[in-house]
Amino acid sequence: MTTMAKRDFYEVLGISKTATEAEIKKAYRRMAMKYHPDRNPDDTEAETKFKEAKEAYEILSDSQKRAAYDQFGHDGVDQSMGGGFGRGAGAGGFSDIFGDVFNDIFGGGGARQQAFRGADLRYRLELSLEEAVAGTTAKIRIPVNIECETCDGSGAKKGTEPVTCTTCGGHGQVRIQQGFFTMQQACPHCRGTGKMIKDPCPDCHGEGLVQEHKTLSVKVPAGVDTGDRIRLQGEGEPGMNGAPAGDLFVEVAVKRHDVFTRDGTNLFCDVPLGFVTAALGGEVEVPTLEGKASLKIPEGTQTGQQFRLRGKGVTSVRGGATGDLMCRVIIETPVKLSKKQKELLQQFDDDIEGSGTKHSPKRSSWLDAVKRFFE
Repeated sequence: MTTMAKRDFYEVLGISKTATEAEIKKAYRRMAMKYHPDRNPDDTEAETKFKEAKEAYEILSDSQKRAAYDQFGHDGVDQSMGGGFGRGAGAGGFSDIFGDVFNDIFGGGGARQQAFRGADLRYRLELSLEEAVAGTTAKIRIPVNIECETCDGSGAKKGTEPVTCTTCGGHGQVRIQQGFFTMQQACPHCRGTGKMIKDPCPDCHGEGLVQEHKTLSVKVPAGVDTGDRIRLQGEGEPGMNGAPAGDLFVEVAVKRHDVFTRDGTNLFCDVPLGFVTAALGGEVEVPTLEGKASLKIPEGTQTGQQFRLRGKGVTSVRGGATGDLMCRVIIETPVKLSKKQKELLQQFDDDIEGSGTKHSPKRSSWLDAVKRFFE
């Protein structure tokens, strides 16, 4: 019988000669899942391709065999490795391939315990506007779970030890067969640890962790605003079985200010103004985060007008130009007038009315609009 020449193993798997172990494994999985006899019953061509892929993988996944193959070709490796295949011991069931995949993803296969990264924590830090704009160092006190000293974190009563989980046999994983597929998930009884605690520690109640409080110093950069987060790496919940701890995210919340409101890098404030100053003009003192500033009021200023003080706002934590302070004028109506003051105001109003509408342009235009509406 004529023996067909074997194809190059790298060509069979569709990889280069410099492929890494991970790339070799990935290529084999792809071909195995495509051509496995369980998925292709009575397909001789698929069986042939699966056999080639399996033989190529068995050689190239072994560093010594791969080195011999790279130097001497097919003559440098054991030709008997490409023996019979099918549904017996040589090929393995289709579900075995998926089991291998899930083992790699979830860490199954063996009695080692899984390592779980600690959970992240969140803390809401309230700051005054001044602290947020200038930056500060805040002290916060947070609850944390630490390893129980009584049981050294095992969760078992002193003098006892956790026992192997009888459900998963210590693997921490259980498999569920669904047709061709084998699904692997954390054991529901031991929660993926592979261990069960018969006599729990009285201090931690079998958790291996107890809650305490710790004080941390948080450096708040200048310019933060509500919603900004500061990450403290490794200050979250501790990990399990040697895994790293989670992080602590400090969320900034700026408290309401009595004078200013903030929008991005700009500050806003209302400035009450007497109607005489608004009519005649003048200067008023207004507050800023850096102290007092003088604001010039032009003659005939109307209520609601805004005046800008450049550079008196906020510099964002992300950089960029400093914002402005926007001062909105609110004309204040006098209250609790004396008889004489009322008489003087009435005289003033009579004089204004006798001069026509030139002193009240907005009122004049409004009256014209009302007149057109009724007509």
